[in-house]
Amino acid sequence: MAVENYFNYFTEIEERFQQCRGTKILLSPLDWALIESWKDAGIPLEAVLAGIERSFEKFKARKRKYRMVNNVAYCTQEVLRAAEEAQSGGVQGSRKKDSPPPFANEDILNFLDRNARVVEAASRIAREQAQQVLADDLASAAVSLREIAGQEPANLVANLEEIEIRLTAMEEKMSASLTRATSVDRLAEIQGEVERGLAPYRGKMSGPQIESLQRQFLKRQLLEQYHIPRLSLFYM
Repeated sequence: MAVENYFNYFTEIEERFQQCRGTKILLSPLDWALIESWKDAGIPLEAVLAGIERSFEKFKARKRKYRMVNNVAYCTQEVLRAAEEAQSGGVQGSRKKDSPPPFANEDILNFLDRNARVVEAASRIAREQAQQVLADDLASAAVSLREIAGQEPANLVANLEEIEIRLTAMEEKMSASLTRATSVDRLAEIQGEVERGLAPYRGKMSGPQIESLQRQFLKRQLLEQYHIPRLSLFYM
């Protein structure tokens, strides 16, 4: 499916979860990592929304409700079931095939320029802290962002999927560099956070799903720690 269909993936899932819950609640870093793992696994937005709705319908039908649903992870089984149905044609999407571009050229240019400046600043900080390899990797990423922004304006919207693939690859490379630059103690601390958050839901997830969630959570935490923005256009 074209990348344009997913630019509202995160916000629509957040809004649907809050609507079903009946009250607004801030999603946790683990929730966002889980949503990102669904996106990366190619689970259609419609399947996630359907899974969330079904999870709350089942919760409300229970005779005894000891507590509120406070985590997106509670919906995992129904989301995966809806995803399986989507593969066999059981969940119908409501997206138009010929939807207009989600962003204007100026929006994309501003996003790329802003991220390049922030990554350059992070590179300078890393150099001041004698993290030369990390500083070089971040500087290289900033150069690549400016190269993308230097394309002909008309090519930006026309090549959104190609740009997104490149930005995602850059983000993964940066994540690997940040992991190498982070102390073992800090990495263990992050691992402990995700283990505690996953504990109530491990039985509902497969091994690969848990591994994907762990990777996404680690990446999000490290990017936040080093004050580096998400590069993907999903975060515009």
